[in-house]
Amino acid sequence: MLTRKQHELLLFIHDHLRQNGVSPSFDEMKDALGLRSKSGIHRLITGLEERGFIRRLPHRARALEVIKLPETVGSPPPPVSGQTGFSPSVIQGEFGQRVTEVEPGPESVSLPLYGKIAAGTPIEALRDQNNMIDVPGGMLGRGDYYALEVAGDSMVDVGIMDGDTVIIERGETAENGVIVVALVDGEEVTLKRIRRKGNSVALEAANSEYETRIFGPDRVQVQGKLAGLLRQY
Repeated sequence: MLTRKQHELLLFIHDHLRQNGVSPSFDEMKDALGLRSKSGIHRLITGLEERGFIRRLPHRARALEVIKLPETVGSPPPPVSGQTGFSPSVIQGEFGQRVTEVEPGPESVSLPLYGKIAAGTPIEALRDQNNMIDVPGGMLGRGDYYALEVAGDSMVDVGIMDGDTVIIERGETAENGVIVVALVDGEEVTLKRIRRKGNSVALEAANSEYETRIFGPDRVQVQGKLAGLLRQY
């Protein structure tokens, strides 16, 4: 059985060979799969080679041969089950609708894990330099990221639950309707959807039991926007 990324890479190599007569470069494979480094491609190729799907041709650069394809070409394999230890589900943003789960990629990146989002606590006060969390590299772009633990149920209608870990792209700006980490009055941190109209800034919960809060433009500072979510079952 192939992982989703192995399946995607195998089909990409097969199509590239058929169209160009030469194997794709590692950079081409990395970009096609959206990975951050070529080390992930090395691991995927090794896995495909061990499973008998491809063969490296000796003494030739960029020389890969596809030996066989999965029986159901074009249909991604199901996620691997039965693993032990911490194996989180990965939930990608945007969170305009209810979230959907995707399989983690082969690489992981360590991010600083801040404490729980809580009223009265600025983000920097939550940071523990020794507390890190590994997340799939495929979740991240080229920005600066950190992770936060979610406390409370104010965003449950978009699938963000108490105890989840959210991945935040650090930044000071965000478009209307984006879920952000907002610092209010320099002391209260909250995870809400932001909307601006005129000189007002609204922070909207995703739970009908919570009221939308309205602030002046100088009272709310964006500290990052939601990029993804991890959940442990």
